[in-house]
Amino acid sequence: MKQLVLDMGLAKGPSLNNFCVGPNEAAVSHLKLWLGQPGAEVRRSPVPTYLWGTSGCGKSHLLQAVHSALAAQGQTVGWLDASVSVAAEYDESWAAVLMDDVHAFDAAQQQAAFNWFINAQTQQVAVLATGALPPSDLKLRDDLRTRLGWGHVFALQALDEPQRREVLRASAQARGIALSDDVMDFMLTRFSRDLGSLMELLDLMDGYALQTQRAITIPLIKTMMDNA
Repeated sequence: MKQLVLDMGLAKGPSLNNFCVGPNEAAVSHLKLWLGQPGAEVRRSPVPTYLWGTSGCGKSHLLQAVHSALAAQGQTVGWLDASVSVAAEYDESWAAVLMDDVHAFDAAQQQAAFNWFINAQTQQVAVLATGALPPSDLKLRDDLRTRLGWGHVFALQALDEPQRREVLRASAQARGIALSDDVMDFMLTRFSRDLGSLMELLDLMDGYALQTQRAITIPLIKTMMDNA
């Protein structure tokens, strides 16, 4: 339970700025270009975008980041994931259609996704989707699978452990924090190894260390967990 609190309790929310790019620069640059600059009038391409990769590569983070960015601009979107049992009717006011983890869609969700796709194409609205597999390998109805694959397709790669350590150490140093190898090992073995969760943990550790006027050590992390 304590781990869940630390992983989720004080999250700042996914954004493109707090996504650790690593080997996925092409996908992130594409999404930033598609979103445009805040406050600027943007004519967005209606060509669909599909992000795929294994668990922990950040595809859902990026899709949620796009959702948050559009919401901050006062725009609404259609959102569909495997947890949505009854999809909404397509709304012509949507700025985009976002579909997460399409590989897990059941028959009804696939029907809704296809309907949204057809309406979005008619309205020249982009569809952004994520899945665990490349389009050609998705176990979906043919008409949906082919549409997911005809636009921009990016294969995302998760950071390996040395890369995660490098990102964590650099982020800590930018805050004036020195993370010992023991603390780094503790973080990587006791908590979610997903980099987004590790960065949130670093935020919590930094704040708690400042609050208690203590250095970041394993005992401090344990105390923070006990008080969470």
